[in-house]
Amino acid sequence: MVSICMAVKNGAQFIREQIDSILPQLGERDELIISDDHSTDASIDIIKSYRDSRIQLHLNANSGIISNFQNSLQFSKGEYIFLCDQDDIWHPDKVASMLAYLKEYDLVVSDCFITNELNDQPVSFFKLNRSGKGFTRNLIRNSYMGCCMAFSKNVLQKALPFPTQIPMHDLWIGLIAERYFLVRFIPEQLVYHRRHHHNASTTSRPSSYNLIQRLGFRYQLIKNLIQLPYA
Repeated sequence: MVSICMAVKNGAQFIREQIDSILPQLGERDELIISDDHSTDASIDIIKSYRDSRIQLHLNANSGIISNFQNSLQFSKGEYIFLCDQDDIWHPDKVASMLAYLKEYDLVVSDCFITNELNDQPVSFFKLNRSGKGFTRNLIRNSYMGCCMAFSKNVLQKALPFPTQIPMHDLWIGLIAERYFLVRFIPEQLVYHRRHHHNASTTSRPSSYNLIQRLGFRYQLIKNLIQLPYA
């Protein structure tokens, strides 16, 4: 069983295209779990317009992207979990391709096309970011972009609940997997990731935080990882 966990906040402009790219890839028992962080546009109406029992809609407490993803993830029942942004488009083979790797690995990260609303020439995120596995490498420069990640239930159980004062949920999950599980970066570009002015995540762009803030986030990540029991 597969759980697709999507966080939504005022995503009406693109969310229908994203949902339409996901549903054909799901089996009858799979689920698309959507957590909405008090959208004020037509996002909820669009989601409710789908008469599909695989879609679940839950409301979050208007408390930000990390909390919104956690709210979606905590309802997941699948053996395999995919993180999902509201404004991308998935390659038609994304789910099948990543599931094949998840037979051997606990967390898989695919490459993606970075594009400006599908109009400009897309570029590889891996190439742009010099992405790859490695705990220290990713602590310094994050390669774990959530929309490109899928992982087993065991990884999720280790990662939840998300600690406070971490920079982003996907980096936390990635570092958990680096420490406790088997990770694989795959070259297939399985997502068209839109970069626009309203992206909630800044993973595909330069950080908006200053050096002191970035060092503080890294300290919190290490501190929380040390506090986790290794078993």
